[in-house]
Amino acid sequence: MKHPFCRSILALVGLYLVTFLQAQGAQTPIDSTGIKIVSKLDKPKGKAKFNEKDLAGYLLVYFKDQNQSAYMAISSDGYTFTDINDGKPIFIGSLLAEQKGVRDPHITRGPDGAFYLAMTDLHIFGKRAGFRDTDWERPLEKYGWGNNRALVLMKSYDLIHWTHADFRVDTAYPELGDIDCSWAPQTIYDPLKKKMMVYFTIRYNNKDAHIYYGYTNDDFTKLETKPERITNIGGIDADITKVGDKYQMFYVGGAKIKHAVSDKINQNFSGDTTRIDPEKVNTEAPNVFQRLGTDTYVLMYDIYGLRPSNMGFSETKDFVTFKDIGHFNEGIMKTTNFKSPKHGAVTYLTKKELKAIADHWKIELK
Repeated sequence: MKHPFCRSILALVGLYLVTFLQAQGAQTPIDSTGIKIVSKLDKPKGKAKFNEKDLAGYLLVYFKDQNQSAYMAISSDGYTFTDINDGKPIFIGSLLAEQKGVRDPHITRGPDGAFYLAMTDLHIFGKRAGFRDTDWERPLEKYGWGNNRALVLMKSYDLIHWTHADFRVDTAYPELGDIDCSWAPQTIYDPLKKKMMVYFTIRYNNKDAHIYYGYTNDDFTKLETKPERITNIGGIDADITKVGDKYQMFYVGGAKIKHAVSDKINQNFSGDTTRIDPEKVNTEAPNVFQRLGTDTYVLMYDIYGLRPSNMGFSETKDFVTFKDIGHFNEGIMKTTNFKSPKHGAVTYLTKKELKAIADHWKIELK
């Protein structure tokens, strides 16, 4: 066995080399997790326009506080999820983020068939991990916890090759003023603009947090429009899903999941502020996905007030009544090789994609 000092030097050299190669746009593995960061994506030849009728599986992204990194899990039925890297992270926060940590991953499909992954750039234990000399980057008294201002944006066609950008909201749009922090980015396709729209929370003055949106470039490396506030709604951690001709928004107010509706993607949301989730402790990070082939939708949320934390689930057909279906491994929703996921999101896979991912990471679906 090598001397501990030698191992430390080798680890630092390895980290520097990976970071340097990424900066040069090389196809570099992220800590042998199975993904590659590339400078440019080429749409697969012969890939037809994305067809929802081909969907046959589910992909869950989530993160953990222990390492401020993100994970992926897959499911063939939408009830039982298996982590594709045996419970080890896929997206290493120290290699992808300005603050050396990623949180709040959200993934969706675009009409081009690509996967769009957005994450918060933040390491809440940065001082403990040795990435900075203070608890937060800027004074807590003025800016509050976090005071992070970047969004991690990634795009892939196959979930293996990814482009990567760390986009600083405040420096790109200084007219936004002195932002405390920005977090929990999510992405949805706007059929009117024919653009991917990223929406996320911005906080000012250590108290005023609201939901903002902006449109991205086609490469999903930056916002092309100045973030604007989504009207008629307060709160944080928004999740927007188009169902029929309405946009269903779930968001967080007072550490509770709430619901609002609009006929526009980023305007005029209204709701009665009733708590939707059935929990008695603090919750956040709502995300909605459909059970394929049915008219049932699942509302998933992070029960961060539990110890250990867990995800909770409710089902609805009409977005008026919600049926509590329990927590992971305490009801019909199961995990096979991981526990205590945080701030998750679910999107869909075709049968071919589901098999390709299982084969690439050498796993057997349960």
